[in-house]
Amino acid sequence: MTRTESPARTVVTALGTTALLAVLEPDALEAAERVMHAELAAIDVACSRFRPDSEISRLLAGTATPVGPLLAEAIAVALLAAQQTDGMVDPTVGHAVRALGYDRDFADIDLDGADPLPAPQAAPGWWRVGWDGHSVVLPRGVALDLGATAKALSADRIATRAAAATGTGVLVSLGGDVRVAGPTPDDGWRIAVGDDHERALVDPDLVVSIAAGGLATSSTARRTWRRAGRTVHHIVDPRTGDIPAGRWRTVSVAAATCVDANTASTAAVVLGDAAPGWLTDRRLPARLVDLDGAVITTAGWPERRAA
Repeated sequence: MTRTESPARTVVTALGTTALLAVLEPDALEAAERVMHAELAAIDVACSRFRPDSEISRLLAGTATPVGPLLAEAIAVALLAAQQTDGMVDPTVGHAVRALGYDRDFADIDLDGADPLPAPQAAPGWWRVGWDGHSVVLPRGVALDLGATAKALSADRIATRAAAATGTGVLVSLGGDVRVAGPTPDDGWRIAVGDDHERALVDPDLVVSIAAGGLATSSTARRTWRRAGRTVHHIVDPRTGDIPAGRWRTVSVAAATCVDANTASTAAVVLGDAAPGWLTDRRLPARLVDLDGAVITTAGWPERRAA
């Protein structure tokens, strides 16, 4: 854990990634940390598909299962993301993600396995999930993976709750999923953007400033592994059950919340060539980097590197 002054910050490992918390008032850091640790523990117990004791792992196919308030919120967020993206971000990709080899914490994955991948199968479809706001019914053969939205939801919850608890400005970054809340520094919260959120802190491709809301980056250059000579990653096209056709290396999006930003950045990677128009139609500022490093921006994303 590290700590600096003005703003004060702390960095920990959680949810298989790096969690950074920054506050404007150093005296508020301890209270904000308590909020962060409680939220990270709660989202892990509710939503982790790598824990046999998690609430999501205990859902039974074909049976209406009541769920707790946090998993209920996470499921509702995931289903709304699927609806808003016409299924480009779909929580029923659970079996497809596992088939690609992402069946455990990323740190434990064999990064260069020899076993070939099974033939991909399209996701069953988010609309098949029975949901009444309190209980969930999963049809047989459907497995949920909330990875595309649950981490962003956690960033939103930590930032807003820590700001409310401390009365100061808060920034949270969970593996590049960023949310700010409360009072803002005079020049805004400065955020490093790049293919790799950890490397970007030292050598960013771009530095932007935000005063409110969220910013998320989805990248196919990080969390990659190989199976029988083929490189795969953690983003799945629900239409095929395979990784998307390669167009974008990285997509960063700014939006009202981290969930909105992450939903859009993930959908853009899946959409490929159609992504710039899709983002423009929704007036979402975005930066898209293709496999050759060429950059396209939409809806007012700053085109020049900040000083």
